[in-house]
Amino acid sequence: IESYTAAINLDGTNHLYYSNRSAAYLKKGDAQNALDDANSTIALDPNFSKGYSRKGAALHALKRYNDAIAAFEEGLKKFPGDTALEKGLEDVKREKEGPPRGAAAGGLGGMFGQQLLQRIALDPKTRHYLNDKEFMAKIQMLQRDPNSLTAMLSDPRIMEVLGVALGGGGAGMDDDDDKDSDKPPSPSKNDKPQSMDVDKQQSQQQQQSSSTTTQEKEEEEDLSQLSPAEQKKKQDQKLAVQAKLRGNDLYKAKQFDEALSAYDEAIALDPTNMTFHSNKA
Repeated sequence: IESYTAAINLDGTNHLYYSNRSAAYLKKGDAQNALDDANSTIALDPNFSKGYSRKGAALHALKRYNDAIAAFEEGLKKFPGDTALEKGLEDVKREKEGPPRGAAAGGLGGMFGQQLLQRIALDPKTRHYLNDKEFMAKIQMLQRDPNSLTAMLSDPRIMEVLGVALGGGGAGMDDDDDKDSDKPPSPSKNDKPQSMDVDKQQSQQQQQSSSTTTQEKEEEEDLSQLSPAEQKKKQDQKLAVQAKLRGNDLYKAKQFDEALSAYDEAIALDPTNMTFHSNKA
């Protein structure tokens, strides 16, 4: 974005610079700036098809469905058969007529709706995030595509909000992480290599997972009273913890590819456990 901005400052009449910056803004999750640049692209060159697809995509991201449809249709009048415009129009119509992608399927998709925003507003530790444009852009992107979560786990605000979304257990996990990160290191720890801190973190996570496994073992005697679906969920959670522990061991052995595969296995078995996503990140 900075490079495109520098290019625009040197030559503000080149529509390609605005078009490329619009795409970069949208990828970042800043749909409003993406829309502004798309409008500038069209104003500079109304015969450039991508200007209309950029505008439609930005309006789609802002959930201004009717305006997005109008933008794509305006482009198709000038460029009939354009693949990008046709696909964009199809996507926005499908989303307008049905629930956002991922929401109907349950799992992570249902976590980022209006109810989450209400929880964020009620939590004194997170309510100020609602005034942060960058944060809200990320929430909007997660609403459109929950699969983009993995790429955002490096943002501590997202991790904290996931704790709010998951309720008491998830929030507790995130509180512990935040406290650890806020504590200044003692003099004796400053001299230790960074890898030692990683090992310590992995050890703490192993202890947490061990505690979880112990709790699951205590509950085994009641599995007979659960439905088949509930029994399978319990079994998947247990297997997920085992996969995660295996990933920790592989990570310590510096077998990073194998560790990532183990974490992926854990996530597939229990996608609602944010510890697994954090390990992979």
